Amino acid sequence: MAKVALLTGVTGQDGSYLAELLLSKGYEVHGVVRRSSSFATGRIDHLRRGYGTNGSRLQLHYGDLGDATGLRRIIEQVRPDEVYNLAAQSHVRISFDQPEYTADVVGLGALRLLEAIRDHNVRHKRSVRFYQAGSSEMFGKAVELPQRETTPFHPRSPYACAKCYAHWQTVNYREAYGLYATNGILFNHESPRRGENFVTRKITRSATRIKLGLQDKLLLGNLQARRDWGFAGDYVEAMWLMMQQPQADDYVIATGEHHSVQEFLELAFDRVGLDWRKYVEADERYLRPAEVDVLMGDASKARRVLGWQPKVNFSQLVNMMVDADLELAERELRTLGR
Repeated sequence: MAKVALLTGVTGQDGSYLAELLLSKGYEVHGVVRRSSSFATGRIDHLRRGYGTNGSRLQLHYGDLGDATGLRRIIEQVRPDEVYNLAAQSHVRISFDQPEYTADVVGLGALRLLEAIRDHNVRHKRSVRFYQAGSSEMFGKAVELPQRETTPFHPRSPYACAKCYAHWQTVNYREAYGLYATNGILFNHESPRRGENFVTRKITRSATRIKLGLQDKLLLGNLQARRDWGFAGDYVEAMWLMMQQPQADDYVIATGEHHSVQEFLELAFDRVGLDWRKYVEADERYLRPAEVDVLMGDASKARRVLGWQPKVNFSQLVNMMVDADLELAERELRTLGR
């Protein structure tokens, strides 16, 4: 029998890459999607087409991390072997504008899943495994560099605070109930599937549109913030590896390098032959009330225990994203008949 995996956030960047990986390994994959007026499945449509509609190994279920009853019903119906909690209101700046919603979905949402899995395990004598998607934003204000599993958290946003809550509830359920519950503390990971309101994708999308005359300028906030950027496709492999270990544990996933937003800008605009300084303007609306200056992870534990290491480096990642967005901009140009 194929293993069964349940993914929240399946339509997001990480969810789409993880669904691909699990399907390639023979899993039956179920995804939780929120009800909305538009069916936002663009990142996984190729998987749904590829695996058919009847008897498909990728099936979608309406659900929401704010609805505990609905989550319990899905778990009872799907009876997963592994649950990956990837869903979140994941935009840090927006979390300052929507702190209560962010805390409910990111923090309490994880707790609702944990409690549903614990109850399911007890009633059916099963041992469902749980993965919680943590974030480097939990480290926040730098206590030490690089950050590792033992580095104290100092969150600097409602999003980061909610992720800390979810992290410690995951640890608590592991220790209190023996639940196989693991935390992946993932540093920034990007791809051509990244949402366009995240700074990296905003940069690559704008650079290519400016190149083709579809856009005049790019507005950004803090260019000096430094992050440890990796490729999302590499990072979902680490998620799966965590869930295959004999014992649940917590792991930092990172490249061990940090680069500034300005460095990302320079590489992206260089890729299309433009000088970024001619097109980029500062806008205070994109500044955070509390900034996180530097994040850089130490993934030596993941390398040692999981045998994981990143395959795509920083410049390759930027080029990959720019090239994909250039194709998108060219299609946009053709649509406009220009």
